[in-house]
Amino acid sequence: MLFNTNLTLLGLTLLAIANSALAIGPSAVNLRTAGTFAVLSKSGVSTVPPSAITGNIGVSPISSGGLTGFSLTLDKSGTFSTSKQVTGKVYAASYTSPTPSQLTTTILDMQTAFTDATGRVNPNFLNLLGGGLAGLVLAPGLYTWGTSVNAATSFSISGSSTDTWIFQVAGTLIFSPGARVILSGGAQASNIVWVVSGAVTLGVGSHLEGVVLGKKSITLTTGTTVNGRILAQTNVALQVATIVS
Repeated sequence: MLFNTNLTLLGLTLLAIANSALAIGPSAVNLRTAGTFAVLSKSGVSTVPPSAITGNIGVSPISSGGLTGFSLTLDKSGTFSTSKQVTGKVYAASYTSPTPSQLTTTILDMQTAFTDATGRVNPNFLNLLGGGLAGLVLAPGLYTWGTSVNAATSFSISGSSTDTWIFQVAGTLIFSPGARVILSGGAQASNIVWVVSGAVTLGVGSHLEGVVLGKKSITLTTGTTVNGRILAQTNVALQVATIVS
């Protein structure tokens, strides 16, 4: 009971900070052209159908051979493909110009955004509860963990539509099956950035809100849903997953 009470008090404290004019969160991370993609990867995107992606997919410098499970149809322009699993366009570095050069710029923009987000200093919250997010209510701010972060159960992100969050994770980010991010107070997924130096794994039926900037692999297991973007410096693996950007 004491532990639950402490979590409740923490949530109330964070909500109070969220309502303060002094705590609207860190300056936004500029994704530049990477912000036009729902899924972006340097080493490949795989899917176990039927996944459903609303937004564009891009891979570079790997070729279209790094896109597996999508049943792609190349457009007559040669610059992009389509897929029944994608409401948007699919781009690869092996497609016709100007796609390769555009993707090079986009990948650099993704890496710049990662460097920006990981380089933020003076966090509002440092190593909060050792990385356990279950049951918390998270106000706007810069959160830094020198360890891995996990969500054993659902938790909330609360703030206004203009507030911002950056979650810096030095280790892995793991959502247990069924764990969900719940937005409240008008908080927007586009203003939430998860910058993760380790692998990201979202468990069966889990739900994430926000932009994931991952240095390593990102795996969305069966039934996972994401409202945001998945931007990885290595591979992305989708297993009957849904992403809406």
